[in-house]
Amino acid sequence: MANLSELDRQLLNVISGVPQPATIQAVVALMTNIDNLLPDDDGLKWFNKLYLKVTEAIDQQATSGWADPAWLTQLDVIFAGLYFTAIREFLNDDPATASAWNALFESRHRPNVERIQFALAGMNAHINHDLALALVQTDAQTNRRPALQSPEHTDYQRVNGILAQLLPSVLTEIATGLLGGLAEDTGKVGQLLAIWNVAAARDLAWTFSSYLQNIPQAAWPTALTVQDKITGVAGRGLLLPLQ
Repeated sequence: MANLSELDRQLLNVISGVPQPATIQAVVALMTNIDNLLPDDDGLKWFNKLYLKVTEAIDQQATSGWADPAWLTQLDVIFAGLYFTAIREFLNDDPATASAWNALFESRHRPNVERIQFALAGMNAHINHDLALALVQTDAQTNRRPALQSPEHTDYQRVNGILAQLLPSVLTEIATGLLGGLAEDTGKVGQLLAIWNVAAARDLAWTFSSYLQNIPQAAWPTALTVQDKITGVAGRGLLLPLQ
């Protein structure tokens, strides 16, 4: 912690001051605390805000039509925990910090990168790197391996549809600014979403989680390292200045 800025010391205290969230409400509370702490010129704020709004939107639909809401809630909580762990690892200078996350964390204060780029670079790291791991952990904790025709996969695909509808409006809101004035060119939202497709990324995460569970665990480090490097390259591409 010796070289941390005062802001990062506060962020580490926020992340480390509570146990890993066990409910969606606790996830939302921790994301809200992060949002309240981080200033507008911190790129992490904009991924965290996007994640917060998406989590709230999905939680509001938790009682309406899910095939297996308990499984989906378990997945969401484990998934969010990997995000909080990534922040903690980075702030503690942990060599275990994924390259996928370093792409965002190391660029948090880079000039000429727009809010929506930070938001999508965070989604890239979280979905392409973390989601398969969250699926594997959820399977282990629930002692099940959902197939493509399962109720769990139906819920998973339904989340894809919610995200596809929600992301353009949330990213536009992020680009517009808190006071309703245009902070960024909202026309770039579509440009970025064309580059990075959330449904395709989530489908690949499901496939990768199945792949991991069908190979020996001794082979996991190599597979995860390759996947992490690819995700890190994609994240750095999302953080290049837009033309």
